[in-house]
Amino acid sequence: MKKEIAFFDFDGTITTKDTLLEFIKFTRGRPRFYLGFFINLPYIIAYKLRIISNHSAKEKILRFFFKNTSFESFKNYCDAFSKNVLPKFIREKALEEIQRLKHQDITVVVVSASPENWIEDWVKKYEVELVASKLEVKDQKLTGKISGKNCHGAEKVVRICKSYNLSDFNVVAAYGDSKGDWPMLQLAQKAYYKPFN
Repeated sequence: MKKEIAFFDFDGTITTKDTLLEFIKFTRGRPRFYLGFFINLPYIIAYKLRIISNHSAKEKILRFFFKNTSFESFKNYCDAFSKNVLPKFIREKALEEIQRLKHQDITVVVVSASPENWIEDWVKKYEVELVASKLEVKDQKLTGKISGKNCHGAEKVVRICKSYNLSDFNVVAAYGDSKGDWPMLQLAQKAYYKPFN
């Protein structure tokens, strides 16, 4: 019997929106969201021009909005976002595909550059596994830094290979929607690019 594993990018593949951006809007409000991105525009442009990494640009944003936020209040925001907001952004076709695979006893793993904090409840609800970026916490407060590396691009493959022995599976499938997913898609025998758009 064939053992199969399927890796799904989250933002843009399973969801219709970038959940980090939507989470910032949810927690800080739209006026502060737009002000924050205006202030950090030089870093965003530098990332687009490949002067700085995705990791560095993301930390600039995280520090601006969440540095010194208590982990308890952050978790409360994550729980509320996951329950009340996230379901609005889930692609119906993506969810149907995940449920179809699970019905066939295929291991399903969400692999996300977004922090695990607001995705955890969703993956638990649908009984799938999660590999995602982690946020650094010191003295029960967010530092605004990513713990380890941002789970993006080639790092997705590194994290997958640390968590799973792919030789245990006869078939590896991957679903993604951006250049940050290309390394993960190249890992798979079955690769699906923007399959639910």
